Amino acid sequence: MSDGYFNEKPGRALRSWALYQMLAGAGWGAVFTVAIAAILLAIWGVSLLLPAASKEAPSPYNSSIEVVERVVTV
Repeated sequence: MSDGYFNEKPGRALRSWALYQMLAGAGWGAVFTVAIAAILLAIWGVSLLLPAASKEAPSPYNSSIEVVERVVTV
């Protein structure tokens, strides 16, 4: 064990620690990105199982809006 690992200079140890922290953060970011992509891919996969008629239906958001025509006579 005389390879000098425990006699490392403080600057080099700090750079190694900082590099490890950056790589760990990049790894967690990649895991988070892949998880979000997997969720979106699963939602897309479920949408493929729906019948085609469900995709051609009118939007349900417009049915709650009451349309009132006002006729203005002069």
